[in-house]
Amino acid sequence: MSRPDALAAVFATISQERMGAVLVQRDVLVIERNSTTAVALAAQRRLPAMYSFREFPDSGGLMSYGANVNDIHRRSAAFVNKILKGAKPADLPVEQPTKFELVINLKTAKALGLTIPPSLLARADQVIE
Repeated sequence: MSRPDALAAVFATISQERMGAVLVQRDVLVIERNSTTAVALAAQRRLPAMYSFREFPDSGGLMSYGANVNDIHRRSAAFVNKILKGAKPADLPVEQPTKFELVINLKTAKALGLTIPPSLLARADQVIE
């Protein structure tokens, strides 16, 4: 899917196929630029949805689990600093995210008629009530 207007058709198909939930993967060109639309379409279709970034549950999505973007930016700044001080980019190690966060929106869970198990709530980095 390469067009934002295709989002509505995708969510309609998901609903027609009676899928019980949706995992919305990271997509810079479509999903992230249209995050409020994706959240609204999931809510409209009453689909529990899990996203890659915390901004989604902040704007009404059910939950997210993914790398902490602020931590990634902080680490990127350290690399830029090393390069500006003369380090060769090819000599720097490749790093993967090490800090991940789970965010759960209980307001959305309630609107969907879902009960989030206490054991999952206890593991969440943030619970939006």
